[in-house]
Amino acid sequence: MKQKLLNILLIVLAFTVQNCVFPHISFLSASPNLLLILTFSIGFIHGKEAGMFCGLCSGILLDLFYSGPFGFFTLFYIWMGYLNGIFTKYYYEDYITLPLLLSLINDFAYNMYIYVFSFLIRNRLDFFYYFINIMVPEIIFTVITTLLIYRIVLISTKKIEEWEQRRDTTIV
Repeated sequence: MKQKLLNILLIVLAFTVQNCVFPHISFLSASPNLLLILTFSIGFIHGKEAGMFCGLCSGILLDLFYSGPFGFFTLFYIWMGYLNGIFTKYYYEDYITLPLLLSLINDFAYNMYIYVFSFLIRNRLDFFYYFINIMVPEIIFTVITTLLIYRIVLISTKKIEEWEQRRDTTIV
């Protein structure tokens, strides 16, 4: 229960920073996708159900904040949480290569999803411009930010697990 509350708190905090702080930093040409990092990190560490729950919360926040068809972001984030939850069996605490690779793949898939359903469907076919000027900077920032956010999620998860184990042993 405490883990879910912490995850919701992290989602709200990441949403706030991503949408209220990063757009006002003038030297950033693109901003890292913090909700994407949280969703795949939680799915990767805790499994499919937790990843889908995080994806649902993140997607609903984005759907409420941005105009367009409701469920557009929610659908992608739920699937991303589920698919990253499959990799839980390969989860090791000190293993950073797989989370970085997942971050790269997830951000590329997210940007392709946005391109196909927001630009391509409206006959905007300049993919190379979109790829060079929007996708590549965001992917680079997201992968670099993954190093920090993934560690924060990992450390908070370990602290909550230790706290719950201490609490369970003192009761018995």
